[in-house]
Amino acid sequence: MATACQGHGTHLSAQGQSETIQDQMTSSFSNLSLAPELARAVAEMGYETMTPIQEQAIPVVLQGKDVMGAAQTGTGKTAAFALPLLQRMMRHENASTSPARHPVRALVLLPTRELAVQVAEQVELYAKYTHLRSAVVFGGMDMKPQTLALKAGVEVLVATPGRLLDHIEAKNTVLNQVEYVVLDEADRMLDIGFLPDLQRILSYLPKQRITLLFSATFSPEIKRLSASYLQDPVTIEVARSNATASTVEQRFYSVGADDKRRALHQVLKTRGMKQAFVFVNSKLGCARLARSLEKEGLKTAALHGDKSQDERLKALEAFKSGEVDLLVCTDVAARGLDIKDVPAVFNFDVPFNAEDYVHRIGRTGRAGASGLAVSFVASSDQRLVADIEKLIKTRIELEPMAFDSEQARTTEHFGEHNHTSTREHAGRPELRQRREYTPRRQAAAPRDPFFDQPYEPAAASDSQPAWEAAAKASPARGGISANIKPKKKIAALFKTAA
Repeated sequence: MATACQGHGTHLSAQGQSETIQDQMTSSFSNLSLAPELARAVAEMGYETMTPIQEQAIPVVLQGKDVMGAAQTGTGKTAAFALPLLQRMMRHENASTSPARHPVRALVLLPTRELAVQVAEQVELYAKYTHLRSAVVFGGMDMKPQTLALKAGVEVLVATPGRLLDHIEAKNTVLNQVEYVVLDEADRMLDIGFLPDLQRILSYLPKQRITLLFSATFSPEIKRLSASYLQDPVTIEVARSNATASTVEQRFYSVGADDKRRALHQVLKTRGMKQAFVFVNSKLGCARLARSLEKEGLKTAALHGDKSQDERLKALEAFKSGEVDLLVCTDVAARGLDIKDVPAVFNFDVPFNAEDYVHRIGRTGRAGASGLAVSFVASSDQRLVADIEKLIKTRIELEPMAFDSEQARTTEHFGEHNHTSTREHAGRPELRQRREYTPRRQAAAPRDPFFDQPYEPAAASDSQPAWEAAAKASPARGGISANIKPKKKIAALFKTAA
Protein backbone atom coordinates (compact mmCIF):
# COMPACT_ATOMS: atom_id res chain seq x y z
CA MET A 1 0.00 0.00 0.00
CA ALA A 2 1.12 3.58 -0.52
CA THR A 3 2.50 5.38 2.50
CA ALA A 4 3.00 9.06 3.12
CA CYS A 5 6.50 10.41 2.51
CA GLN A 6 7.67 13.53 4.34
CA GLY A 7 4.11 14.68 4.71
CA HIS A 8 3.44 14.67 0.95
CA GLY A 9 3.69 12.45 -2.10
CA THR A 10 3.70 8.69 -2.40
CA HIS A 11 6.39 6.24 -1.33
CA LEU A 12 7.21 3.14 -3.34
CA SER A 13 9.69 0.45 -2.35
CA ALA A 14 10.63 -3.05 -3.41
CA GLN A 15 8.36 -4.39 -0.68
CA GLY A 16 5.35 -2.14 -1.10
CA GLN A 17 3.98 -0.35 -4.17
CA SER A 18 1.02 1.89 -4.76
CA GLU A 19 -2.10 -0.10 -5.61
CA THR A 20 -2.99 2.14 -8.56
CA ILE A 21 0.44 1.78 -10.11
CA GLN A 22 1.18 -1.83 -9.29
CA ASP A 23 -1.40 -3.14 -11.76
CA GLN A 24 0.38 -1.37 -14.63
CA MET A 25 3.84 -2.60 -13.76
CA THR A 26 5.38 -5.25 -15.96
CA SER A 27 8.79 -6.81 -15.99
CA SER A 28 9.18 -6.90 -19.78
CA PHE A 29 9.93 -3.98 -22.07
CA SER A 30 7.73 -5.55 -24.74
CA ASN A 31 4.66 -4.97 -22.56
CA LEU A 32 5.27 -1.26 -21.99
CA SER A 33 3.20 -0.12 -25.00
CA LEU A 34 5.95 2.18 -26.19
CA ALA A 35 5.72 3.94 -29.54
CA PRO A 36 6.87 1.63 -32.35
CA GLU A 37 9.96 3.75 -33.00
CA LEU A 38 11.03 3.55 -29.36
CA ALA A 39 10.16 -0.14 -29.06
CA ARG A 40 12.28 -0.91 -32.12
CA ALA A 41 15.31 0.91 -30.66
CA VAL A 42 14.89 -0.81 -27.29
CA ALA A 43 14.70 -4.22 -28.94
CA GLU A 44 17.85 -3.54 -30.99
CA MET A 45 19.71 -2.62 -27.80
CA GLY A 46 18.86 -6.01 -26.33
CA TYR A 47 16.60 -4.75 -23.54
CA GLU A 48 14.23 -7.49 -22.39
CA THR A 49 13.59 -7.43 -18.64
CA MET A 50 13.36 -4.19 -16.70
CA THR A 51 15.46 -3.53 -13.64
CA PRO A 52 13.65 -2.64 -10.36
CA ILE A 53 14.12 1.11 -10.82
CA GLN A 54 12.85 0.90 -14.40
CA GLU A 55 9.91 -1.26 -13.42
CA GLN A 56 8.78 1.22 -10.79
CA ALA A 57 9.76 4.58 -12.30
CA ILE A 58 8.63 4.21 -15.93
CA PRO A 59 4.88 3.80 -15.19
CA VAL A 60 4.99 6.71 -12.73
CA VAL A 61 6.66 9.05 -15.23
CA LEU A 62 4.24 7.95 -17.95
CA GLN A 63 1.44 9.11 -15.65
CA GLY A 64 3.03 12.55 -15.49
CA LYS A 65 4.02 12.55 -11.82
CA ASP A 66 7.11 13.97 -10.17
CA VAL A 67 9.60 11.35 -8.97
CA MET A 68 12.20 11.31 -6.22
CA GLY A 69 14.20 8.15 -6.90
CA ALA A 70 17.02 6.33 -5.12
CA ALA A 71 18.63 3.29 -6.66
CA GLN A 72 21.84 1.36 -6.43
CA THR A 73 24.43 2.58 -8.91
CA GLY A 74 24.44 0.71 -12.23
CA THR A 75 20.74 -0.19 -12.16
CA GLY A 76 19.65 1.54 -15.37
CA LYS A 77 18.41 4.94 -14.20
CA THR A 78 18.94 6.51 -17.63
CA ALA A 79 16.36 4.29 -19.30
CA ALA A 80 14.07 4.73 -16.28
CA PHE A 81 13.62 8.43 -17.07
CA ALA A 82 14.60 8.75 -20.76
CA LEU A 83 12.18 6.22 -22.23
CA PRO A 84 8.98 7.53 -20.60
CA LEU A 85 9.96 11.15 -21.34
CA LEU A 86 10.56 10.34 -25.01
CA GLN A 87 7.25 8.48 -25.08
CA ARG A 88 5.41 11.54 -23.72
CA MET A 89 7.18 13.85 -26.20
CA MET A 90 6.21 11.77 -29.21
CA ARG A 91 3.10 13.97 -29.60
CA HIS A 92 5.47 16.86 -30.44
CA GLU A 93 7.44 14.86 -33.04
CA ASN A 94 7.73 16.52 -36.44
CA ALA A 95 10.04 16.39 -39.45
CA SER A 96 10.23 20.16 -39.90
CA THR A 97 13.67 21.70 -40.38
CA SER A 98 12.62 24.91 -38.65
CA PRO A 99 14.34 25.39 -35.26
CA ALA A 100 11.12 26.94 -33.95
CA ARG A 101 9.39 23.57 -34.32
CA HIS A 102 12.03 21.92 -32.10
CA PRO A 103 12.14 23.84 -28.80
CA VAL A 104 13.76 22.37 -25.69
CA ARG A 105 11.09 20.29 -23.95
CA ALA A 106 13.22 18.07 -21.70
CA LEU A 107 16.27 19.22 -19.73
CA VAL A 108 18.62 16.69 -18.10
CA LEU A 109 21.23 18.09 -15.68
CA LEU A 110 24.26 16.09 -14.54
CA PRO A 111 27.34 16.92 -12.42
CA THR A 112 30.18 15.82 -14.73
CA ARG A 113 31.09 15.92 -18.40
CA GLU A 114 31.52 12.15 -18.64
CA LEU A 115 28.03 11.50 -17.29
CA ALA A 116 26.54 14.10 -19.63
CA VAL A 117 28.17 12.48 -22.67
CA GLN A 118 27.07 9.01 -21.58
CA VAL A 119 23.44 10.00 -20.99
CA ALA A 120 23.32 11.92 -24.28
CA GLU A 121 24.57 8.84 -26.15
CA GLN A 122 21.85 6.70 -24.56
CA VAL A 123 19.10 9.22 -25.38
CA GLU A 124 20.31 9.40 -28.98
CA LEU A 125 20.12 5.61 -29.28
CA TYR A 126 16.60 5.48 -27.85
CA ALA A 127 15.35 8.24 -30.19
CA LYS A 128 17.22 7.28 -33.36
CA TYR A 129 14.05 6.16 -35.21
CA THR A 130 12.11 9.26 -34.21
CA HIS A 131 12.30 12.90 -35.30
CA LEU A 132 13.07 14.03 -31.76
CA ARG A 133 16.43 15.79 -31.57
CA SER A 134 18.91 15.80 -28.69
CA ALA A 135 22.13 17.63 -27.86
CA VAL A 136 24.68 17.78 -25.05
CA VAL A 137 26.57 20.81 -23.69
CA PHE A 138 29.38 20.73 -21.14
CA GLY A 139 32.45 22.72 -20.18
CA GLY A 140 36.02 22.23 -21.30
CA MET A 141 35.11 22.35 -25.01
CA ASP A 142 34.61 25.07 -27.59
CA MET A 143 31.11 26.55 -27.40
CA LYS A 144 30.73 27.05 -31.15
CA PRO A 145 29.73 23.47 -32.12
CA GLN A 146 27.36 23.37 -29.15
CA THR A 147 25.87 26.70 -30.17
CA LEU A 148 25.21 25.46 -33.71
CA ALA A 149 23.42 22.39 -32.36
CA LEU A 150 21.26 24.50 -30.04
CA LYS A 151 20.41 27.00 -32.77
CA ALA A 152 19.21 24.13 -34.99
CA GLY A 153 16.65 23.18 -32.33
CA VAL A 154 16.57 20.23 -29.93
CA GLU A 155 13.84 18.62 -27.86
CA VAL A 156 16.13 16.93 -25.31
CA LEU A 157 19.02 18.94 -23.88
CA VAL A 158 21.60 17.17 -21.68
CA ALA A 159 23.90 19.56 -19.83
CA THR A 160 26.19 20.33 -16.95
CA PRO A 161 24.97 23.36 -14.95
CA GLY A 162 27.92 25.71 -15.53
CA ARG A 163 28.03 25.41 -19.31
CA LEU A 164 24.24 25.60 -19.60
CA LEU A 165 24.30 28.96 -17.80
CA ASP A 166 26.95 30.14 -20.29
CA HIS A 167 24.60 29.32 -23.19
CA ILE A 168 21.62 30.92 -21.44
CA GLU A 169 23.54 34.16 -20.87
CA ALA A 170 24.73 34.08 -24.51
CA LYS A 171 21.07 33.63 -25.57
CA ASN A 172 21.93 30.44 -27.44
CA THR A 173 18.95 28.61 -25.97
CA VAL A 174 15.56 29.43 -24.48
CA LEU A 175 13.99 27.23 -21.81
CA ASN A 176 10.50 28.70 -21.60
CA GLN A 177 8.87 25.63 -23.18
CA VAL A 178 10.55 23.00 -20.99
CA GLU A 179 8.03 20.42 -19.78
CA TYR A 180 10.36 17.93 -18.10
CA VAL A 181 13.43 18.40 -15.87
CA VAL A 182 15.72 15.61 -14.68
CA LEU A 183 18.24 16.19 -11.86
CA ASP A 184 20.47 13.12 -12.05
CA GLU A 185 23.11 12.40 -9.37
CA ALA A 186 21.62 15.31 -7.41
CA ASP A 187 23.64 14.57 -4.28
CA ARG A 188 26.87 14.86 -6.24
CA MET A 189 25.79 18.18 -7.74
CA LEU A 190 25.19 19.54 -4.26
CA ASP A 191 28.53 18.15 -3.01
CA ILE A 192 30.51 20.06 -5.63
CA GLY A 193 28.65 23.32 -5.08
CA PHE A 194 26.13 23.41 -7.93
CA LEU A 195 23.15 24.43 -5.79
CA PRO A 196 23.32 28.16 -6.75
CA ASP A 197 23.62 27.22 -10.44
CA LEU A 198 20.67 24.81 -10.14
CA GLN A 199 18.54 27.49 -8.53
CA ARG A 200 19.38 29.96 -11.31
CA ILE A 201 18.60 27.43 -14.05
CA LEU A 202 15.30 26.36 -12.47
CA SER A 203 14.27 30.02 -12.25
CA TYR A 204 14.29 30.17 -16.08
CA LEU A 205 11.86 27.25 -16.40
CA PRO A 206 8.06 27.26 -16.40
CA LYS A 207 6.46 26.64 -13.03
CA GLN A 208 4.24 23.92 -14.45
CA ARG A 209 6.50 21.02 -15.32
CA ILE A 210 7.37 17.44 -14.38
CA THR A 211 10.53 17.16 -12.26
CA LEU A 212 12.46 13.93 -11.72
CA LEU A 213 15.20 13.83 -9.09
CA PHE A 214 17.56 10.87 -8.75
CA SER A 215 20.08 10.63 -5.95
CA ALA A 216 22.16 7.92 -4.31
CA THR A 217 21.15 9.20 -0.87
CA PHE A 218 18.24 11.15 0.56
CA SER A 219 20.26 13.55 2.68
CA PRO A 220 18.57 16.51 4.43
CA GLU A 221 19.86 18.79 1.65
CA ILE A 222 18.27 16.58 -1.02
CA LYS A 223 14.97 16.54 0.87
CA ARG A 224 15.00 20.34 1.09
CA LEU A 225 15.73 20.56 -2.64
CA SER A 226 12.84 18.22 -3.45
CA ALA A 227 10.49 20.14 -1.17
CA SER A 228 11.34 23.35 -3.03
CA TYR A 229 11.06 22.16 -6.62
CA LEU A 230 9.02 18.92 -6.72
CA GLN A 231 5.23 18.81 -6.47
CA ASP A 232 3.69 15.86 -4.63
CA PRO A 233 6.52 13.50 -5.72
CA VAL A 234 6.41 9.73 -5.73
CA THR A 235 9.42 8.43 -3.79
CA ILE A 236 10.94 5.26 -5.21
CA GLU A 237 13.58 3.26 -3.37
CA VAL A 238 14.58 -0.08 -4.83
CA ALA A 239 17.53 -0.80 -2.52
CA ARG A 240 18.77 0.11 0.90
CA SER A 241 20.52 3.46 0.82
CA ASN A 242 24.30 3.16 0.42
CA ALA A 243 24.07 -0.59 -0.17
CA THR A 244 26.82 -2.27 -2.18
CA ALA A 245 26.06 -4.79 -4.90
CA SER A 246 26.00 -8.38 -3.67
CA THR A 247 27.85 -9.47 -6.81
CA VAL A 248 30.98 -7.50 -5.85
CA GLU A 249 33.60 -9.27 -3.74
CA GLN A 250 35.14 -6.72 -1.35
CA ARG A 251 38.67 -7.21 0.01
CA PHE A 252 40.65 -4.93 2.31
CA TYR A 253 44.41 -5.48 2.55
CA SER A 254 46.63 -3.98 5.22
CA VAL A 255 49.57 -2.60 3.24
CA GLY A 256 52.30 -0.09 3.95
CA ALA A 257 52.10 3.14 1.98
CA ASP A 258 55.32 2.26 0.10
CA ASP A 259 54.06 -1.25 -0.78
CA LYS A 260 50.83 -0.33 -2.54
CA ARG A 261 52.20 -0.54 -6.08
CA ARG A 262 53.74 -3.92 -5.35
CA ALA A 263 50.41 -5.08 -3.87
CA LEU A 264 48.59 -3.91 -7.01
CA HIS A 265 50.92 -5.95 -9.23
CA GLN A 266 50.46 -8.94 -6.91
CA VAL A 267 46.63 -8.92 -7.10
CA LEU A 268 46.63 -8.39 -10.88
CA LYS A 269 49.01 -11.32 -11.30
CA THR A 270 47.31 -13.77 -8.95
CA ARG A 271 43.81 -12.99 -10.24
CA GLY A 272 44.87 -12.88 -13.90
CA MET A 273 43.02 -9.61 -14.52
CA LYS A 274 43.23 -7.69 -17.76
CA GLN A 275 41.52 -4.40 -16.87
CA ALA A 276 40.65 -2.40 -13.78
CA PHE A 277 39.86 1.03 -12.39
CA VAL A 278 42.48 2.38 -9.94
CA PHE A 279 41.15 5.20 -7.75
CA VAL A 280 43.31 7.76 -5.96
CA ASN A 281 42.35 10.82 -3.92
CA SER A 282 44.25 13.63 -5.67
CA LYS A 283 44.95 14.83 -9.19
CA LEU A 284 48.70 14.97 -8.57
CA GLY A 285 48.72 11.46 -7.10
CA CYS A 286 46.73 10.23 -10.09
CA ALA A 287 49.24 11.61 -12.60
CA ARG A 288 52.25 10.29 -10.67
CA LEU A 289 50.81 6.80 -10.20
CA ALA A 290 49.87 6.55 -13.87
CA ARG A 291 53.42 7.46 -14.91
CA SER A 292 54.93 4.94 -12.48
CA LEU A 293 52.68 2.09 -13.62
CA GLU A 294 53.41 2.93 -17.26
CA LYS A 295 57.14 2.65 -16.55
CA GLU A 296 56.55 -0.72 -14.90
CA GLY A 297 55.10 -2.17 -18.10
CA LEU A 298 51.34 -1.66 -17.66
CA LYS A 299 49.28 0.13 -20.31
CA THR A 300 47.87 2.96 -18.25
CA ALA A 301 45.83 6.14 -18.74
CA ALA A 302 45.07 8.91 -16.24
CA LEU A 303 41.67 10.55 -15.79
CA HIS A 304 41.28 13.57 -13.52
CA GLY A 305 39.86 17.08 -13.44
CA ASP A 306 42.95 18.83 -14.78
CA LYS A 307 42.80 16.87 -18.03
CA SER A 308 41.17 18.58 -20.99
CA GLN A 309 37.82 17.21 -22.11
CA ASP A 310 39.39 15.80 -25.26
CA GLU A 311 42.03 13.96 -23.21
CA ARG A 312 39.40 12.60 -20.83
CA LEU A 313 37.22 11.30 -23.65
CA LYS A 314 40.21 9.69 -25.37
CA ALA A 315 41.23 7.97 -22.12
CA LEU A 316 37.73 6.56 -21.68
CA GLU A 317 37.54 5.36 -25.28
CA ALA A 318 40.95 3.70 -25.01
CA PHE A 319 39.85 1.92 -21.84
CA LYS A 320 36.55 0.80 -23.38
CA SER A 321 38.30 -0.54 -26.49
CA GLY A 322 40.88 -2.46 -24.47
CA GLU A 323 43.87 -0.38 -25.54
CA VAL A 324 44.43 0.57 -21.89
CA ASP A 325 44.70 -1.95 -19.04
CA LEU A 326 44.45 0.35 -16.02
CA LEU A 327 42.46 3.57 -15.82
CA VAL A 328 43.95 5.55 -12.95
CA CYS A 329 41.40 8.14 -11.92
CA THR A 330 40.07 10.42 -9.23
CA ASP A 331 36.44 10.45 -8.08
CA VAL A 332 35.51 12.26 -11.28
CA ALA A 333 35.01 8.72 -12.65
CA ALA A 334 33.35 7.29 -9.54
CA ARG A 335 29.75 7.98 -10.49
CA GLY A 336 27.54 6.82 -13.30
CA LEU A 337 30.15 5.70 -15.85
CA ASP A 338 28.75 2.59 -17.49
CA ILE A 339 31.60 0.50 -18.85
CA LYS A 340 30.63 -3.13 -19.16
CA ASP A 341 32.66 -6.13 -18.04
CA VAL A 342 35.20 -4.28 -15.89
CA PRO A 343 36.41 -7.08 -13.59
CA ALA A 344 37.91 -5.05 -10.76
CA VAL A 345 38.19 -1.75 -8.96
CA PHE A 346 41.23 -0.86 -6.82
CA ASN A 347 41.10 1.76 -4.11
CA PHE A 348 44.78 2.67 -4.17
CA ASP A 349 43.78 5.41 -1.73
CA VAL A 350 40.88 4.87 0.66
CA PRO A 351 38.36 7.63 -0.17
CA PHE A 352 37.96 10.51 2.28
CA ASN A 353 34.17 10.36 1.88
CA ALA A 354 32.66 6.97 2.74
CA GLU A 355 29.86 7.42 0.19
CA ASP A 356 32.44 7.66 -2.59
CA TYR A 357 33.49 4.10 -1.73
CA VAL A 358 30.03 2.85 -2.70
CA HIS A 359 30.18 4.72 -6.00
CA ARG A 360 33.73 3.61 -6.79
CA ILE A 361 33.07 -0.09 -6.41
CA GLY A 362 29.86 0.34 -8.40
CA ARG A 363 32.04 0.56 -11.53
CA THR A 364 32.39 -3.24 -11.38
CA GLY A 365 29.82 -5.99 -10.93
CA ARG A 366 27.31 -4.19 -13.17
CA ALA A 367 24.16 -5.71 -14.68
CA GLY A 368 24.41 -8.80 -12.47
CA ALA A 369 28.01 -9.63 -13.38
CA SER A 370 30.56 -10.52 -10.71
CA GLY A 371 33.30 -8.08 -9.75
CA LEU A 372 36.15 -7.50 -7.33
CA ALA A 373 36.79 -4.41 -5.19
CA VAL A 374 40.23 -4.25 -3.53
CA SER A 375 41.21 -1.53 -1.06
CA PHE A 376 44.78 -0.99 0.14
CA VAL A 377 44.68 0.25 3.72
CA ALA A 378 47.68 2.01 5.26
CA SER A 379 48.01 2.61 8.99
CA SER A 380 46.73 6.18 8.58
CA ASP A 381 43.52 4.96 6.88
CA GLN A 382 41.96 3.22 9.88
CA ARG A 383 39.46 6.01 10.58
CA LEU A 384 38.36 6.12 6.92
CA VAL A 385 37.77 2.36 6.93
CA ALA A 386 35.69 2.69 10.10
CA ASP A 387 33.52 5.30 8.32
CA ILE A 388 32.97 2.90 5.40
CA GLU A 389 32.10 0.09 7.80
CA LYS A 390 29.53 2.29 9.49
CA LEU A 391 28.01 3.41 6.18
CA ILE A 392 27.61 0.01 4.51
CA LYS A 393 26.70 -1.67 7.83
CA THR A 394 29.11 -4.52 7.17
CA ARG A 395 32.04 -5.61 9.30
CA ILE A 396 35.35 -5.12 7.48
CA GLU A 397 38.21 -7.54 8.07
CA LEU A 398 41.71 -6.33 7.22
CA GLU A 399 43.88 -9.01 5.60
CA PRO A 400 47.67 -9.03 5.50
CA MET A 401 49.15 -8.90 2.01
CA ALA A 402 51.42 -11.86 1.28
CA PHE A 403 53.90 -11.07 -1.46
CA ASP A 404 55.44 -13.70 -3.75
CA SER A 405 58.99 -12.91 -2.70
CA GLU A 406 60.70 -10.93 0.02
CA GLN A 407 63.17 -9.29 -2.30
CA ALA A 408 64.20 -5.75 -1.47
CA ARG A 409 61.69 -3.10 -2.47
CA THR A 410 62.61 -0.39 -4.89
CA THR A 411 63.85 2.49 -2.80
CA GLU A 412 62.70 5.93 -3.89
CA HIS A 413 65.30 8.32 -2.50
CA PHE A 414 64.11 11.38 -4.37
CA GLY A 415 60.36 10.79 -4.79
CA GLU A 416 58.22 9.40 -7.55
CA HIS A 417 59.81 11.44 -10.35
CA ASN A 418 63.24 9.82 -9.76
CA HIS A 419 61.91 6.26 -9.75
CA THR A 420 63.85 3.88 -12.01
CA SER A 421 61.95 0.83 -13.19
CA THR A 422 63.08 -2.73 -12.59
CA ARG A 423 63.24 -3.27 -16.34
CA GLU A 424 66.05 -0.72 -16.70
CA HIS A 425 68.18 -2.65 -14.20
CA ALA A 426 67.78 -6.02 -15.90
CA GLY A 427 71.16 -7.24 -17.13
CA ARG A 428 73.09 -4.49 -15.29
CA PRO A 429 74.27 -5.96 -11.96
CA GLU A 430 76.33 -2.90 -11.16
CA LEU A 431 73.18 -0.78 -11.03
CA ARG A 432 71.35 -3.30 -8.89
CA GLN A 433 74.28 -3.43 -6.50
CA ARG A 434 74.37 0.34 -6.34
CA ARG A 435 70.69 0.51 -5.39
CA GLU A 436 71.14 -1.80 -2.39
CA TYR A 437 71.01 0.13 0.85
CA THR A 438 74.30 0.34 2.71
CA PRO A 439 74.38 2.00 6.14
CA ARG A 440 76.52 5.10 6.05
CA ARG A 441 79.33 5.16 8.65
CA GLN A 442 80.00 8.42 10.35
CA ALA A 443 83.57 9.74 10.12
CA ALA A 444 85.58 9.24 13.35
CA ALA A 445 86.32 12.40 15.34
CA PRO A 446 90.05 13.42 15.55
CA ARG A 447 91.70 12.14 18.74
CA ASP A 448 94.14 13.98 21.05
CA PRO A 449 96.82 11.66 22.61
CA PHE A 450 96.86 13.80 25.76
CA PHE A 451 93.35 12.64 26.71
CA ASP A 452 94.29 8.97 26.22
CA GLN A 453 96.93 9.09 28.99
CA PRO A 454 96.04 7.80 32.50
CA TYR A 455 95.57 10.28 35.32
CA GLU A 456 98.78 11.22 37.21
CA PRO A 457 98.65 13.48 40.32
CA ALA A 458 100.95 16.50 40.34
CA ALA A 459 104.23 16.26 42.36
CA ALA A 460 104.23 17.79 45.91
CA SER A 461 105.74 21.30 46.06
CA ASP A 462 106.38 23.88 48.79
CA SER A 463 105.70 26.72 46.42
CA GLN A 464 102.65 28.77 47.12
CA PRO A 465 99.88 29.25 44.60
CA ALA A 466 100.36 32.16 42.30
CA TRP A 467 97.40 34.10 43.64
CA GLU A 468 98.75 33.95 47.24
CA ALA A 469 102.20 35.10 46.10
CA ALA A 470 100.61 37.97 44.24
CA ALA A 471 98.73 39.01 47.38
CA LYS A 472 101.95 39.19 49.44
CA ALA A 473 103.82 41.02 46.73
CA SER A 474 101.36 43.89 46.86
CA PRO A 475 100.70 44.82 50.49
CA ALA A 476 97.39 46.40 51.46
CA ARG A 477 97.13 50.12 50.90
CA GLY A 478 95.62 52.20 53.59
CA GLY A 479 94.26 49.17 55.42
CA ILE A 480 92.33 48.02 52.37
CA SER A 481 92.60 44.43 51.28
CA ALA A 482 94.73 43.85 48.25
CA ASN A 483 91.87 41.84 46.76
CA ILE A 484 89.69 44.92 46.59
CA LYS A 485 90.34 47.03 43.56
CA PRO A 486 90.46 50.74 44.18
CA LYS A 487 88.03 53.00 42.44
CA LYS A 488 89.29 54.53 39.25
CA LYS A 489 89.75 58.23 39.21
CA ILE A 490 87.79 59.78 36.42
CA ALA A 491 88.21 63.35 35.32
CA ALA A 492 85.04 65.38 35.41
CA LEU A 493 84.15 68.82 34.15
CA PHE A 494 82.06 70.95 36.43
CA LYS A 495 80.34 74.12 35.37
CA THR A 496 81.33 76.90 37.69
CA ALA A 497 78.97 79.59 38.60
CA ALA A 498 79.51 82.82 36.77
